[in-house]
Amino acid sequence: MTPVPLSPTEGTPVATLTDAELVLGDRVLWRGLTLSIARGEFVAVLGPNGSGKTSLLRMLLGQVPPTAGSVEVTTSVGYVPQQHADDADPLAVRGRDLVGFGVDGSRWGIGWRDRRRRRELVDAAVAQVDASGFASRPFGLLSGGEQQRLRVAQALTRDPGLLLCDEPLSSLDPGSGARILELLDARRRSAGTALVFVTHEINPVLPYVDRVVYLAGGRFVVGTPDEVMRTEVLSALYGTRVDVVRIGDRLVVLGTEDGHHCEDGSAGG
Repeated sequence: MTPVPLSPTEGTPVATLTDAELVLGDRVLWRGLTLSIARGEFVAVLGPNGSGKTSLLRMLLGQVPPTAGSVEVTTSVGYVPQQHADDADPLAVRGRDLVGFGVDGSRWGIGWRDRRRRRELVDAAVAQVDASGFASRPFGLLSGGEQQRLRVAQALTRDPGLLLCDEPLSSLDPGSGARILELLDARRRSAGTALVFVTHEINPVLPYVDRVVYLAGGRFVVGTPDEVMRTEVLSALYGTRVDVVRIGDRLVVLGTEDGHHCEDGSAGG
């Protein structure tokens, strides 16, 4: 399949995939993916289970090498993982402790000689996500939205130029999800941080998205939301009829194999 031509974007590239291919076992997740992510750009990654959404993030993190082609990242990278109910012992760490792991390597026992500087970095990251009021409480006793704001803060401690977000709105109520998006959008506008945002649902992020990377069945399409989220484009991508219906300011996708865009968190996600 011929990908949709990339729409021109402004800004210096922070990551570039050139004719990238990823094969896991006997499955081709994608082949010939060329994508340049610009400074301050918001790129949403969509697709069904097993299409390679999480694997794309891992490739940008340097954890999964391309089977063919190349990947170049020219800036510091932050990572916001999926939220899981059993992520933290309710009494093991405070919210501030979790944020601090982003400074010192995410492990207990790693020293930080300049404790004042460490505290300043943690405070600054907590303030960016407006979490100062609850960051000293046990992490596991916080609400899902509060926990996710602190995960974002952890990712910001190293001042990333590229922020990779793997289903950061999963399990959040609409209000908490909207707050996370507002914080991320504020960060990219103030600091020029590019966002690559894996999501199962386009509508919450639609007001912010510059481009969409849609993965399905070993193929892909890239373009603006208006270019990609169309009946004829997704039907060609899936090889079967897929209807995209606009209801007010929302998009509804009908006819995919799982009825919606979701992510199972596996390596092939």
